[in-house]
Amino acid sequence: MTTTEEIRPPEPPGPITWIKQNLVNSWFNGILTVISLVVVYYVVVGSIRWAFVSADWSPVTENLLLYLIGQYPRGEVWRIGLSLTMVSILFGFSWGLWRGIMQAFSLTLIVSFLVLAVLPATPTAFPLSMRLFALANPGLILISYLISRRWKIPARVMISAWLISLTASIILLRGLGRSELIPPVEVNLWGGLVVTFLLAVGGITISFPIGVLLALGRRSSLPVVSIFSTFFIETIRGVPLITILFMGSLIVPLFLPSEMRVDRLIRALVGMIIFSAAYMAENVRGGLQAIPEGQVEAAQAIGLSKFHTTLLIVLPQALRLVIPTIVGQFISLFKDTTLASGVAVLELLQIARSILQSNPEYLGQQFEVYLFVAAIFWIFSYSMSTTSRKIEVSLGVGER
Repeated sequence: MTTTEEIRPPEPPGPITWIKQNLVNSWFNGILTVISLVVVYYVVVGSIRWAFVSADWSPVTENLLLYLIGQYPRGEVWRIGLSLTMVSILFGFSWGLWRGIMQAFSLTLIVSFLVLAVLPATPTAFPLSMRLFALANPGLILISYLISRRWKIPARVMISAWLISLTASIILLRGLGRSELIPPVEVNLWGGLVVTFLLAVGGITISFPIGVLLALGRRSSLPVVSIFSTFFIETIRGVPLITILFMGSLIVPLFLPSEMRVDRLIRALVGMIIFSAAYMAENVRGGLQAIPEGQVEAAQAIGLSKFHTTLLIVLPQALRLVIPTIVGQFISLFKDTTLASGVAVLELLQIARSILQSNPEYLGQQFEVYLFVAAIFWIFSYSMSTTSRKIEVSLGVGER
């Protein structure tokens, strides 16, 4: 008879045993381990010494506000602050409502505000009032989270609040034509991280539903809809993004009336939306094709219409299957916002280049500037990737 002791799994090895089994189990592995430790030590120590002793971060610390908001009028910065306050509060409430889905984004936002508050920068480049504002926002997120945990808010109310806040933020940043309280600010003055986020968030939120509709249209039984969707997808996917951006910036204005002017930023945003929607459509179509026909037949057997079958049965399962691909597309779109610099849009990377080119004292300091920009992109890309994994775990992707 088998006892409990015989079927119990073995205890995990201790650290010493694990090192002996995996790192120094032979003379060759022992030599590789020693060499690797020496290399890692010198790389880590050298990187820390360079970052805190040798590197000159003055192009960043003396122009921090330019990286964040570009040439946006300094007297109107309160509009950006009010928009960020709304976003912080909504992230806190969303964290309490959806937990794991919004937790990574909320924690990333908290860490970003804290890092921004303690970044070494001159008072001119980043005033004390803005540091205090950056310190207050993590508190707003946490307070909103605690309130949301205590009083449950319906999901539809939260979604509506997000849509209203995005609209209100755009109105605040753009201003109203004849208003003295929020006078209009030309889009050409927008720049830095604000423009990068605008292109990324606008591209992601608008291209996703368009991509879903194109994927459904390509599988439609109506020839006109199917041919149009297929033509759109294959045409857009056949050209690089920079080509679409150049067409929107240089060629489209030639076909518009002379009195009709569209800002470069809006044209770049529309180009990114069109490009991303075509790739999103193919991602979603792959998920739709992976759904067994038995799912459709079962839905029809219980009396669901074709519309409700697609909306309630097929589409949710298809999106669940392609979550990693969709998030990968979002991350790619976020990084592709740097291509907008090719059409004179002052996003984060273009601001960095302008700062380096405008001051001869910054010659030879490109590495520090580009490393700072790369760190910003990595932080937000990694937070999206982490959120994707949390969504996959919560939905049981890859599990039977």
